[in-house]
Amino acid sequence: MKPELLMPAGNLEKLEYAINYGADAVYLGIADFSLRAMRKGQLITEDNIKQAVDLAHSLGAKAYVTVNIFAFNDDIEHLKENIHYIKDANPDAILVSDFGVLKVIRETMPNTDIHISTQANILNYEAVKFWQDMGASRVVLAREMNIKDIALIKEKVPEMELEVFVHGSQCVSFSGRCLLSDYMTDNERKANAGNCSQPCRWSYKLVEETRPGQYYEIEQNERGSHILSPKDLCLVKHIKALIDAGVDSLKVEGRTKSLYYVSSVAKTYRNAIDEVCENKNADLSKYFEELKKVGNRGYTEGFFFGDNNSNSYSYDISKGLAGSDFLCEFHDKKDDCFLVKIKNKILLNDEVEIITPTEQFNAVVIEIKDKDDCFKEVANTNDEVYLKFSKSPINHKYAMARTPDIIYINKKTK
Repeated sequence: MKPELLMPAGNLEKLEYAINYGADAVYLGIADFSLRAMRKGQLITEDNIKQAVDLAHSLGAKAYVTVNIFAFNDDIEHLKENIHYIKDANPDAILVSDFGVLKVIRETMPNTDIHISTQANILNYEAVKFWQDMGASRVVLAREMNIKDIALIKEKVPEMELEVFVHGSQCVSFSGRCLLSDYMTDNERKANAGNCSQPCRWSYKLVEETRPGQYYEIEQNERGSHILSPKDLCLVKHIKALIDAGVDSLKVEGRTKSLYYVSSVAKTYRNAIDEVCENKNADLSKYFEELKKVGNRGYTEGFFFGDNNSNSYSYDISKGLAGSDFLCEFHDKKDDCFLVKIKNKILLNDEVEIITPTEQFNAVVIEIKDKDDCFKEVANTNDEVYLKFSKSPINHKYAMARTPDIIYINKKTK
């Protein structure tokens, strides 16, 4: 059976792109009750959560709402006062990690499926049975699980749906239960209330207490040392093993990631899943290479084989670097030119790679014009211009362009 591809939807635009690029389902959070604080785009709030769920359904996908905070008394009261707009949105499932939240959801939305968040740290089949007895239909397994234990859980509890993270950022703490951000920001940026400042990505130096002001490198590196920063997870080459283990949903992390990231990752995993389901012996290495083109801190298989080690940490960088530059979004068409929003500078005669939900090819920029039809040699970041290409997409809706080559990979692997 083909597993579900579950993509993040940080805002309405990302939701629409994720589904059009191949997602079977999306997960979305709302302020106060989710573990991600959104910053850009048409954010999902109590005012448009129904619009978001309806949009997903209209595109043929499911929508899951995350209510997975660790709730204090005030949070429970707030949830009780506001749960009506979640109920009215009619999502396909609610993700929870807190027993009190689960009780409120069960009392208010008894017919809605319950998915148990990775925050619950589910590592064994007895825990899965427990959540099954509590009425859950799916569990999101902890990232710390290896493939053999995942398969054993499915064997022991075959009727429970299993969701597994296959791609994206990882947390240095156990399945996201971290207080480091709280401590480092004087409780202003609480990780488990959706506002992590990611101190595991910061650069650190060592100070000996009797020698104030004398800093020592933990590792000799001009950028300092990122001793707490895990590489990003990437299991695209192991989709067949995950299917064989009985995994029902393959989940990608990244509600705060860019529109380009969400679209490109969705397209890559969609193609990989479809190919391996048609040919169980398919070589998926090409998709791993494709994923180097999106932002990452270097890739790791994490705990997949049960041997997570120091190679799973990124010691020299904390911010993800994309192997390819995101160049532009396509917005409209006029004759044989396309109105685009420039994300990174494009020059006349540049070669670009155009991707759409159904196409992917290289082309050359053969014409640049501004909105007054004046010809230009260069289009700068944030410009809205018309571009003409040597080859055009059949359908430009949701199209975007990037540099065709992996240009940053050597910087990440030094």
